[in-house]
Amino acid sequence: MTDQPNRPHQPYDGYDPYGQQPQAWPGQGYQGYEDPQAAQQYTQQWQGQTWETQNHQPVSQAPDPETAILTPQSPPQRPAAPAGADTSASGYGPATVGGNTRVTDAQRARAEGRSPIIEPGMQPAALTALLGLLLAGAAAVGTYALLVPLVILQAVTAAGWFRLNGMWPARQGIALGFAGALAADAALLVSGRSPSAILGALGVWVLLALVLQLRSHADPDERMYGLMATVAASALAIVAGGYLAAAADAVTVGAVAVAVAVLARALPLPTPASVVVSLLAAAGAGIAAGSVTDLGTSGALLGAGTAACALIGHRVASYDYPSRFVHFTAGVALPLAAAAPAVYVLGRALA
Repeated sequence: MTDQPNRPHQPYDGYDPYGQQPQAWPGQGYQGYEDPQAAQQYTQQWQGQTWETQNHQPVSQAPDPETAILTPQSPPQRPAAPAGADTSASGYGPATVGGNTRVTDAQRARAEGRSPIIEPGMQPAALTALLGLLLAGAAAVGTYALLVPLVILQAVTAAGWFRLNGMWPARQGIALGFAGALAADAALLVSGRSPSAILGALGVWVLLALVLQLRSHADPDERMYGLMATVAASALAIVAGGYLAAAADAVTVGAVAVAVAVLARALPLPTPASVVVSLLAAAGAGIAAGSVTDLGTSGALLGAGTAACALIGHRVASYDYPSRFVHFTAGVALPLAAAAPAVYVLGRALA
């Protein structure tokens, strides 16, 4: 093997001394000039569609600035929903990372500068009147007959108030409030309809709600909010048992007065005039119902007092509700539940 003679180093000019064609780097032409075909040959090409190509419009040339504002822009296409996801029934698109935020009517009204207080309407008022008449008729029949409409009222009260607060674990809160109402009813029957049974049930259920919230792993603010909502739901459902502790004549007069007052409140009148008409109508209904009981003309005072409490419950049901179901349920139950203490207290005072 012989050594090659040392040759002086010369810059490479693309010439091959062995007779081959001049060579160039991929993507470069001869002597530094660009070869577009060669560059395209060695350039990596994507052979498929990516996520961007499905969800974004292709970039086109800039439109004419005089007509760009007048040209309607089509919204970007959304990815197809996965198999089994039914989005047509709910009216909302598929779930996203941030979640689909539902804006309630009360939130929309507050954002637009309007009042978030929206009255339930005539349909809940009609059901409230029907339930009130059932309470009045059942009270005239007997104690155990009164239990049937009372238990219905307590169930709707627990559902309406707890969902009114917008809590997510609504089933647990509704069940706890309704269980407290049933426990109070049983204590009333065992104790001979003594009102102390209602106070005892309230104390026990407040302690039970506190223990349950302390065992929760939620944030402290959420636990406090859940505690207050659970206590309020349980308290209203238990206090509705005041119809069972009150005298039968007082229940008859008070329930009739609430039925008339709520119907009058649902009439399309200005709020101040509607309140006055409701109180006057309840007082008149109290006189009419008192004439067939032992209360007589004092039923007017009982009717006006219970109607005032019922209008407070109606007002609470009109404020900041999270859904139509809550609005409807609270509008049915809260007027009657709020009037129960007045039926007991005024009934004993006027008897």
